Amino acid sequence: MESIYGIHMEALLRNQEQLLSGIEKIRMEEKARTGEDPVEHCLSRIKSEESMREKCRRKGLPETTESAVHIIHDAIGIRIVCPLISNIYLMRDAILALPGVVLEEEKDYIRHAKPNGYRSCHIILRLEDGYFAEIQLRTISMDTWAALEHQVKYKKELGENVELIVSELKRCADELASTDLSMQTIHDMIHGEAPVL
Repeated sequence: MESIYGIHMEALLRNQEQLLSGIEKIRMEEKARTGEDPVEHCLSRIKSEESMREKCRRKGLPETTESAVHIIHDAIGIRIVCPLISNIYLMRDAILALPGVVLEEEKDYIRHAKPNGYRSCHIILRLEDGYFAEIQLRTISMDTWAALEHQVKYKKELGENVELIVSELKRCADELASTDLSMQTIHDMIHGEAPVL
């Protein structure tokens, strides 16, 4: 079967590398400025063929290169995990200031959490040559929570425990959000800064 990305895979990989280079440059500049790395770790991927085809089906789109590259906007995906909430917004602003990057869409699930407790900041970028990338920015605790929630969503045999698990996850999300805010406040107090949020 022919690749759903057609002739675009090389360009997608090039755009992914350019974004990662830009993110690395931001990190180095911030470390030089403050002595602190605003990023705990960064992961990236080009969405797999099967995941992209499944997403096309889920959205009622034809399984074509046009759908994969121009209609669905997360062929390139980057997850940035930060120590603090302030790092998320610092990285967001710095990424949007990179040359050739335009903000296409933003969903701030940190300030407006999903009902299940999910928190993360998602930005869709339109890149210089017409490709798109989705960047998710989270704290370490948000990332840990999302990984557990993902397991619940895709594990079929949870049986009668599912409601208890979902409610416990929501409780944990709220506790972790409170802890993230406390950690931010402590950090700001140590550095003599006014709180960010």
